[in-house]
Amino acid sequence: MVHKMIFSMPAGTPPKKVLAAVKDFAREEFGAKHRYAMVLHTDEPHPHVHMVVKAMGYDGTRLNIRKATLREWRRQFAWHLREHGVAANATERAVRGVTKPQKPDGIYRAERRHDSTHWRERTEAVARAMTPRGEISAEPAKAQLLVTRLHIVRGWNGVADDLARQGQAELALEVRRFVTQLPPPRSEREWIRDRLLEQTKGSERAQFVDRWKQDALSTWQAFRAHQQATEQARERELDRSRQLDLKRSRRRPRNHRDDRTR
Repeated sequence: MVHKMIFSMPAGTPPKKVLAAVKDFAREEFGAKHRYAMVLHTDEPHPHVHMVVKAMGYDGTRLNIRKATLREWRRQFAWHLREHGVAANATERAVRGVTKPQKPDGIYRAERRHDSTHWRERTEAVARAMTPRGEISAEPAKAQLLVTRLHIVRGWNGVADDLARQGQAELALEVRRFVTQLPPPRSEREWIRDRLLEQTKGSERAQFVDRWKQDALSTWQAFRAHQQATEQARERELDRSRQLDLKRSRRRPRNHRDDRTR
């Protein structure tokens, strides 16, 4: 059994420095305990390193990964990045206002291929639970999300107060502006519900565009039909005029001969 991990940084971060930081982290954390392997991927804008670690250590101790373990590893990874000259800080997702559901790499990549059975089942369940107006009952975890957001807002406001007391009014204002722009905390069900509603709006726009195209085509066809009918009527009128002219031209010589006999 192995544990899979991903170490990722935003686009523009030097990939070699990301790989070097991961190597330093792995050497310190697993070097004398567990076997591991890693590979750097640059196929996407953000450089990232995939790592697999054997769960059973050299001494027979199994590696157990908990949330606190992951938080500590994030801090260590950020420290190694800074050692390589990359500005990094292990800020938790909740502190940054991020509440989008985070899933294992396999589910994430399957979703990108539009082939995730996990998200398909979750989406179908949310769609069945939605009311016609798009409402959905709150999950028990939503209460914890709100409590966490309350603590985060208080923490950021405390930072702003400290900055203001230190005379850094502009920086304190930026912190308060950041707090006001935090997205509302959403549970996974709410996040899926909002995505469904956005897709519905998109399909409605697509239907409107299709109707507009059909109306435009119908209008053009009606215009062309009227134009063709007008052209055909003009041609018939011209034909009648030519036939009348031809009849007149045939009568004139006969009348002229009659005058000569007289």
